[in-house]
Amino acid sequence: MTRVILFNKPFGVLSQFTDKGTEGSPRPTLSKYIKEPGFYPAGRLDRDSEGLMVLTDDGRLQAQIANPKHKMSKTYLVQVEGIPSDTDIATLRAGVTLKDGPTRPAKAEAIPSPDSLWPRDPPVRFRKTVPDSWIKITISEGRNRQVRRMAASVGLPCLRLIRVQVGAWALNDLVPGAWRFASATGR
Repeated sequence: MTRVILFNKPFGVLSQFTDKGTEGSPRPTLSKYIKEPGFYPAGRLDRDSEGLMVLTDDGRLQAQIANPKHKMSKTYLVQVEGIPSDTDIATLRAGVTLKDGPTRPAKAEAIPSPDSLWPRDPPVRFRKTVPDSWIKITISEGRNRQVRRMAASVGLPCLRLIRVQVGAWALNDLVPGAWRFASATGR
């Protein structure tokens, strides 16, 4: 029987169980939080990103989630420097051209500051002279740092990135560092 874990990855944690880096002291990994044997991350989330990671003990499900050819949607809350214009949002929706080629169209909308978010540690840098705002973006591919690069391409540098949904699985009320078992269908 396929098993699935939903994990709220804190900022600064690697989305793998071991640290193969060469930065001297070991960086925190999934093994600090998840002690269940046989689980593997289905996709990655950058060390400086937060939020939902799906882990499974089923290789086929892992490939279905992680492989862009399956077009599984992933939704992010993105705190950006600046205020998005209607044109910026329309550009994100149409798809932008990055150095590695055009992106698929995305769902994008400006949203109010989410009031249910936890504080980030360390805090996001703020500049008194530059406002910040939030965008909700849903993509169906998963290139390296794609959402950050998409926001930057329309002149909105990313300050904070939180994945809140992968397919039918949602972060809901999981706090950073917490995990729970979920159904294999995400329902």
